[in-house]
Amino acid sequence: MKIMVCIGSACHIKGSRQIVEQLQYLIDRDHLGDKIELGGAFCMGQCRKGVCITVDDELFSVGPETVTDFFENTVKSRL
Repeated sequence: MKIMVCIGSACHIKGSRQIVEQLQYLIDRDHLGDKIELGGAFCMGQCRKGVCITVDDELFSVGPETVTDFFENTVKSRL
């Protein structure tokens, strides 16, 4: 599975760094490093939607306060 987090200007202001750090922690915590590739991308063209994340090319909008729920309910359900 490939997860890309937008690290462009608008998403950076909305917390993309915190989201990347939290996803790194959650992937390590659950020993999923061999199943999930985490990366960053500059501007996904959806700046108004918040911090944009793609999971296998499907777009989601996530905030620092919702990243754990997103990981548990969306990411892990696709493994």
